[in-house]
Amino acid sequence: MTTSTTAATALRVQRIKPSPSTAAAQRVRELKAQGLAILDLTVGEPDFDTPEHVKAAAVEAIRRGDTKYTPVNGTPQLRAAIAQKLEQRHGLSYSADRIAVGGGAKQVIFLALMATLDTGDEVIVPAPYWVSYPDMVLANDGTPVVVPCPEAEGFKLTPRRLESAITDRTRWVILNAPGNPTGAAYTVSELRALADVLLAHPHVQVLTDEIYDEIWYEPGRVPSLAAVEPRLNDRVFLTNGVSKSYAMTGWRIGYGAGSASLVAAVNTLQSQISSCPSSISQAAAAAALTGDQDFVRDCVAVYRGRRDVTVKLVDDIPGLSCTPPSGGFYALVNCTGVLGKRTPAGEVIGSDADFARYLLESQQVAVIHGAAYGSPGYFRISFATSTDVLTEACERIGRACADLSPADPSADPS
Repeated sequence: MTTSTTAATALRVQRIKPSPSTAAAQRVRELKAQGLAILDLTVGEPDFDTPEHVKAAAVEAIRRGDTKYTPVNGTPQLRAAIAQKLEQRHGLSYSADRIAVGGGAKQVIFLALMATLDTGDEVIVPAPYWVSYPDMVLANDGTPVVVPCPEAEGFKLTPRRLESAITDRTRWVILNAPGNPTGAAYTVSELRALADVLLAHPHVQVLTDEIYDEIWYEPGRVPSLAAVEPRLNDRVFLTNGVSKSYAMTGWRIGYGAGSASLVAAVNTLQSQISSCPSSISQAAAAAALTGDQDFVRDCVAVYRGRRDVTVKLVDDIPGLSCTPPSGGFYALVNCTGVLGKRTPAGEVIGSDADFARYLLESQQVAVIHGAAYGSPGYFRISFATSTDVLTEACERIGRACADLSPADPSADPS
């Protein structure tokens, strides 16, 4: 007779939780498999197909026989394309030894934290935050220091809040702009003010997550901290990728640009983890970065129209409001006006999680609750889906809100 044993998991695994966005997407798939017509506003990827010239470059790479291992940090062609992109976009110059390529920007960020954090090191994470940042820090023995950035301040980290959060143990501050889930980004003057604080604390590095930088609705381009303050150049690890701008989420190519020493450490880790990114995906990514950019401009125009429709529809719903996102394809909706109300079944909407669950169960609309992003009282919707779906979803959300009873003074909306 044999007995089975369960392998004990390491503390780093026990410290973290599965991605809330991944869990929400899985729940939607399960409900759809049951035959329910769910309107899914949780999706974090473009609903466009990868551009044809990018797919053609991948096919050509296969035909050439470029199907072997590549250098750990990417092919010379891809690193040159990344360097060219950063030069054109921000006027930044990076040599090949300062560029790391990985299996998506998410992996590059994780490896940067793995390469630099020891037990007790702190990472400043402005909230609202992308759901993975705190758990990435915890998985690598660090301590996330969450700094609330209220809607009244544009969902952005201020110099005062940054200064107050820095300690002797601070190793990193993360700046995600345009941000997920808010779409907020910093102006040049705002980055200059943050840079002034950082210059006074030379032990603090900055991880800039710029994955949505080309999905932008305001005049000009999204500024980058490394370009605004050249004295921080070696302390900034700029991360980006091809997933969002070029509808290449499944190709899994991201990159980071920073100091040669940090890139070398990231490469060392990758050499023991995945050897290198996919050679085929790298060829496709190089074509995306150096080829025709009409696809990006066309997609942004579509996203802008969807954003405008969504924000107007949401703002027309009593109890809800939304600050228009300046970039990305998400909107963070303030739902504090419905907290404390009762559903037709008599249940109290006590939190954003309750409201998200109510929308799914009563109207078959899937959203992600704001607490997952460190922002209770909100929920996130994605407009990386058709205008028809967004319109129908907002109409259903409006009906759900209309069905709620007036606030109960005895209920605790916290």
